[in-house]
Amino acid sequence: MLLSDPNSSTYRPLEEGRGGTDAEGALRSPNIWDAPDTYELENLGTDRAGLIEGRMRMLGGWTGRDVVDIGCGTGFHLPVFAEQARSVVGIEPHAPLLARARARVAEAGLTNTTVRLGSAQVSGLPDHSVDIAHARWAYFFGPGCEPGLAELARIVRPGGTAYLVDNDATRSTFGRWFCEAWPTYDARAVERFWRRRGWSQERLLIAWEHERRVDFEAVVRLEFEPPYAGRILAQDPHRTSVDYAVNLWWRRY
Repeated sequence: MLLSDPNSSTYRPLEEGRGGTDAEGALRSPNIWDAPDTYELENLGTDRAGLIEGRMRMLGGWTGRDVVDIGCGTGFHLPVFAEQARSVVGIEPHAPLLARARARVAEAGLTNTTVRLGSAQVSGLPDHSVDIAHARWAYFFGPGCEPGLAELARIVRPGGTAYLVDNDATRSTFGRWFCEAWPTYDARAVERFWRRRGWSQERLLIAWEHERRVDFEAVVRLEFEPPYAGRILAQDPHRTSVDYAVNLWWRRY
């Protein structure tokens, strides 16, 4: 999850990412960039019931279609799309994560999947080249992400769909933690931002679920500053899961 402020920079077209250089305009993630192994634990424990993918399939799945995963990180979600899609492209702005995603694709033998250096603002993809765009906790947080929205409008084909997954800080235990940790975050203002731009909202209640307390602690400490993470963990020394509200924003083009 990218909890930093996505407000604007200037962006220019990208090279294809040789030599370990990050994409122009990359916004530093405070979690996965520094701790990709812990973030992998977080991914493994998030929405194990598959509610997010299930709702996306209900709204319009990706079977036989061309998919882009924006901010794909280490490529965790690429195999899910690759099972049924015609083609999948992962876009990642941080060179070390790009390398991990490419290794994951190679190890899994995903012949219909590629990963390239790029950003939400400058993907490097041709006009109207994808049917499904997916971004999960990557860049899109409301005000400030307008360049990324313009890029979606450019690359998604008429009749295609974009899906953005973000926190719903208005409810759930995790939502309460989020609001206490970032008291200036205005969840209602973010929701108004999306609705004004014609996006539809699906409210989902997922969970973080971990088998081991040590893994749960690692993920909490990854997502929250040490003093607040300590407070969360002290509330229940046996907790290994938490209910977690998210918004699935979607739009047809």
